[in-house]
Amino acid sequence: MKKHIYILAIFAILFASCTTDFEEINTNPNAPVAVQPSLLLRQVMYNFGENMSYEGFVAGDLLAQHRTALDFNLFDRHDLKSPQLGGNPWSIFYTNLRDNEIILKQAKETPAFAVYEGPALILKAYMAAGLTDLFGDVPYFEAFNGIEGTVTPAYDLQEDIYQNENGILDNLDKGIAAINNYTGSIPLEGDIIYNGNLARWIQFANSLKIKYLIRISAKVDVAAQLQTLFDNGNYIQSNLENAVFDFTNSEPNSFRLAQLRVGDFNNFVLSETMEEILTDLDDTRINTFFRPFANATGNEYKGLINGIDASSTSVALSDYSLAGTAFREDTSSLDANFMTAWETSFLLAEAAAKGLINADAETLYNTGVTQAFEFWNTDLPATYLSANANYNAVGTSPLNQIITQKWIASLINGYEGWIEYRRTGFPALKDVSASLNAGLIPVRMPYPAEAASLNSENYNKAAAATNGNSLDAKVWWNE
Repeated sequence: MKKHIYILAIFAILFASCTTDFEEINTNPNAPVAVQPSLLLRQVMYNFGENMSYEGFVAGDLLAQHRTALDFNLFDRHDLKSPQLGGNPWSIFYTNLRDNEIILKQAKETPAFAVYEGPALILKAYMAAGLTDLFGDVPYFEAFNGIEGTVTPAYDLQEDIYQNENGILDNLDKGIAAINNYTGSIPLEGDIIYNGNLARWIQFANSLKIKYLIRISAKVDVAAQLQTLFDNGNYIQSNLENAVFDFTNSEPNSFRLAQLRVGDFNNFVLSETMEEILTDLDDTRINTFFRPFANATGNEYKGLINGIDASSTSVALSDYSLAGTAFREDTSSLDANFMTAWETSFLLAEAAAKGLINADAETLYNTGVTQAFEFWNTDLPATYLSANANYNAVGTSPLNQIITQKWIASLINGYEGWIEYRRTGFPALKDVSASLNAGLIPVRMPYPAEAASLNSENYNKAAAATNGNSLDAKVWWNE
């Protein structure tokens, strides 16, 4: 399952200039004018996975209340318009969607590169979904085209981005079709997730279809499509099939928090919400995710309420649990996570529990829990699924159990825990200590300042549709 990746260079992309004479005069005959899709594919995968893993730790985990910040914590207090150590993923999405579009164009125009079309379409769907799930309506259909497109693209409705031609679901179908129709012998190179295994890409795409159909299921009747996907079974079912790549223990490919100064790492500690949930479940993953606090008299863990006012509240680092060794000393055990077997199992368990598919929800739930413990390199206690983590545990609901287990396993996985909380209300998150959002948990990321300055007319329309770029304006699938 381990695929150690060594990214040794950043590859520049050089575009042609405006006029023929200028191009002839200014072109260096010894410099490349395009990047091979294999190099660009590797760059997109690594750049997006590495950046969103970092974002997941320093921002996504704060919104999901997996961990909290001791200082530089305006974001933790829900001032999302003032990102500090993280919390501005807009450029990560647009940079990588732009570069992925170059791969897609090369694949469609050059027969020798045709093998890249399917994976590029699947990656486009994956990144576009992450973008719109965070921000809502965003530039999409007119975006990503660089010098051949407009620099001021319109903001498209989220329902269109999901459902229209060339949108998320359509691109997944087209990506699968492109792979199935590929008859060439040139292998897919630069693939740091599946090492060129196209059958695995189809499984990845089908798992993403399950995910996105569930995500819009409150708005659209998706039962028939989900049942077909489940019956066909061609989705990620084993951790050996996960869409992930591994970090290493040495730069430049170790997890970024291992490369930064210790003060940055020590700014993030176990949240009170996470502590209570893991303790209530007697969940041994707490030993993997965090470490006993320095002042503990034994193997004890302590979390801090999210969103303290650091200027008026004094806390001692030694009284709270830091992140575990997997996030700093031994990042070779850590994955950049695109899609996994456990997430797919939990999604199908939810579908079964809601009657969207004909399947045994408890079996799918138990499978997801087992896969999640395996993914996080933690032994599943023999009594775990018969105690408080039982599917039918007293005082909770099956849906709460399913989503809570997915939330636990989603640690550092971008902003997934927060997105699923917004969609389902599970698990119950706490009011933050010193909220800068009127005590409300945000339900979308705000458009960043650069969106307003670079594309003001279209930004102003989108801001007006979200009550002044409000954090409390729900996205379409959540309305």
